[in-house]
Amino acid sequence: MGLIRWSPWQELETMNHQLSHMFDDHSDLTPSEAGHWYPAIDIRETDDALLVEAELPGIEKKDVKIEVENGVLSISGERTYHKESKDEDVHRIERSYGRFVRTFNVPVALDTSKVSAKMENGILRIRLPKTEPSQKKAINIQ
Repeated sequence: MGLIRWSPWQELETMNHQLSHMFDDHSDLTPSEAGHWYPAIDIRETDDALLVEAELPGIEKKDVKIEVENGVLSISGERTYHKESKDEDVHRIERSYGRFVRTFNVPVALDTSKVSAKMENGILRIRLPKTEPSQKKAINIQ
């Protein structure tokens, strides 16, 4: 019986593989099996609005839904997988497909009647105007 040399790197590689599966790494799955994914989103604040930008390449605006209700912004949609031809073999798929939902608590009061959204070159831009702050008013005592 021969000796097998122990390698800490092999143990780390095995542990990395197990952690990837535990945290839903779907790199070995087909698009229909992969399920949910999450687009990258930036949120900035100006004096008069919150500005949200989401990376949604390959998604049409008709496949995206935006809702603002009770101080919560919700962006949802779906990127569908389209196989080009039945005669081709797929060797690797790294892009994520399927439904996504992102929700955020909005820390300021918004004027929901003036919310606007625009999608261009795979970037969704949402402008959430703040409500005007109430003016300071002196009250006379009678």
